[in-house]
Amino acid sequence: MPETEIVFIVEETDGGGYVAHAAGHDIFTQSETLDELRAMVRDAVLAHFDEGERPPIIRLHIVRDELLPV
Repeated sequence: MPETEIVFIVEETDGGGYVAHAAGHDIFTQSETLDELRAMVRDAVLAHFDEGERPPIIRLHIVRDELLPV
């Protein structure tokens, strides 16, 4: 039975771009902008899964580290 969704962990790179990897799958992609990343993630999922096996929902979990001075 196909999964109902696939979750990508998205992190900002030191250089200002983004990297994403799918939780539980060997799917990785990167881009310079979030808009470009969304398209790259969608393309990666389409390429990774056969049509009847693709989850209908892609969830992006965007992780952002922020340092606050004390």
